[in-house]
Parts: sequence; C-alpha cells; structure tokens
Amino acid sequence: MAEERVADYEAFLAIVDHGGLAAAARRLSRSPQSIGRSLAALEDGLGVALLRRTTRRVAPTAAGVALAARLRPALADIALARAEAAREGQDVAGLLRVGAPLQFGPPHIVPAVAAFLARYPEAEAEVLLSDTYSDLVADELDLAVRIGPLADTPNLIVRRLAALRRVFAAAPSYLAARGRPARLEDLAAGGGHACILRALPQDPETWEFAVAGQPRGIEVTGRLRVGTLAACAAAALAGSGIAAVPLWLIRREVDAGLLELVLTEFEPPPLPVQAVWPAPRGLAARGRAFLDMLGARLTAERL
Repeated sequence: MAEERVADYEAFLAIVDHGGLAAAARRLSRSPQSIGRSLAALEDGLGVALLRRTTRRVAPTAAGVALAARLRPALADIALARAEAAREGQDVAGLLRVGAPLQFGPPHIVPAVAAFLARYPEAEAEVLLSDTYSDLVADELDLAVRIGPLADTPNLIVRRLAALRRVFAAAPSYLAARGRPARLEDLAAGGGHACILRALPQDPETWEFAVAGQPRGIEVTGRLRVGTLAACAAAALAGSGIAAVPLWLIRREVDAGLLELVLTEFEPPPLPVQAVWPAPRGLAARGRAFLDMLGARLTAERL
C-alpha cells in the first residue's frame, strides 16, 4: 500500500471506531478536513459509499463494515512490520515484567506475552495480575496495562492501545419472558426489568448511559447482587436479568447467540486501554517490542 493510502485507511477505521470525523481527527492527531479528504479519496477510488451519516453519528454501510473487517488485521500487520524494521539491530532480550488487570489480563495480555516470547527467544517474562495501581518502580515493572481514565500521571508515559466497548446484555430466555427494554426508564423501579447489581445493598446503583452524546445516570433495580463483572456475565447468561459489562467479557457468548445486546443506542463512551511506564527510565527494547505486538493484537480484536 502507498503511504497516503495507508493514512486513508487509518482515517476510515478511526471514523468507524470513534463515530465521527472530529473524533477520528483527535484520535489520529489530524485535522477534520484531512480526515474528510482521506474518506473522500477512499470512496471515490472504490466507487462506493463507506459511511452513512445520521443526526447522531456516522455509521458504516455494509461495504464499510466489510472493508473495516479486512483492514484491521492488515493495518495491524503493517504497524508491527514498521516497528520491527525500526528496531533492527536492537537486542530484544532479558526479563520483561508486565502489570495487567486481573480479569482482562488472562484473555488478552497473557496471550500477547506468549506471542512475544515465541518471537524473541532471548527474552523472558513475568505477568503480575492485579486491579490495584501499583508503583511501577517499586515493583520493578517495565510497564503496566491500565483500563479507564487515568489521574494526573506526571511521572509516567502513557500510550493508548485500544478502547473497550461497554454494553448491556441479557439472555434470550430473559428477553422472551420480559421483552426488550426500549427506554432507559424501563430499567428503573417500576419499569418491568431486572438488573444484575454490584453495589452494596444499602446503596442505590446508578448505571451510566449516553443520550444524544450526553452522559445520563439511571438508578436501576434488581433482586440479584454479585461481586465481579464475570459474575454479572454469568448471571445474565443464566437468565437472571440485564447486565452492564464490557463487551470483551461476553464477546463469545454474544457471537454464539447466548446473550443479546440491548439499548445499544445508549451505550456510554468506551473505556481506554493504556500502557504506562516510568518517564525517567523509559522503555528497554524488550518493552518497546512487546508494546508494538500488544497494540497490534488489541487493534485487530473486537473489544
């Protein structure tokens, strides 16, 4: 692919992933006009519309969906190839220590570490799983993967890797019995639906939604409370109600038809996945190599 065509493809994927030209421009540090030119060049070259515009957002056409699915792994491979070429002559060896979230780490970070070790036989690795934001220097971590907005981190360098879609899901059996919720108020007291809760019994639980691009909280009700997101997913799978969970946690169940997404038009903004490492120390070659692989893998996944 020519350099300018790669940039056009990157712009198109950013529009699809972030819902509009302005958001894509911010993601790629380009101007909205430049993103628009890239989209126009792609659509003119292919002779087909890739996006449809509504009053709320920009959504891919059928042709756009198909193109995006093909582009993701291709662009991930290009990014990885560029990174590997830039590292030519550098040694990727020694012990890599990575911190990762307790639930997200095993299915997404650990396989990336395994692929890293297979590619670089002189390297070793340790993965520390915890939801606590530890001191990277004290724990001797090369880097850590963190989910969600970060507080002020003047002593850390941050690299965005992906975004995690937050969804609402229920089993087909539950929806057959209760019907599909159509309004946010359907989840509130008296709305006729049961939500799977995580708050303490004495605390009302508020779920975050987005209405016309603006945040909105709804106090939801339900008879079942559980302690973890994995338990929420399991309860939804059992037909106990509607769960608010990240899509990556239930992707297989959704693809298999065991869970169905509801209220998709009200999903809150996705959560960022970011890598952080100490600013003064920087990253060794092994850390840079791993981050390039991890970023490429997460980009290709449907999170």
